[in-house]
Amino acid sequence: MPKMKTKKAAAKRIKITASGKLKAGVAGKRHRLISHNGKYIRQNRGTKVLAKADEARVKKYLPYGV
Repeated sequence: MPKMKTKKAAAKRIKITASGKLKAGVAGKRHRLISHNGKYIRQNRGTKVLAKADEARVKKYLPYGV
């Protein structure tokens, strides 16, 4: 059986934490920020842990981890 390929786009954007959760950057921070309030901008700073529903799908993209 051949090896599974890692989706390289996902590998570049996602990190796996020590407990096995997935950590990624937050969407909506590139442009048109003037229409968002300060609380939105502050809360979306940095990275966040992916939701369970997304985590199940993304783990298939990374068969051997990152």
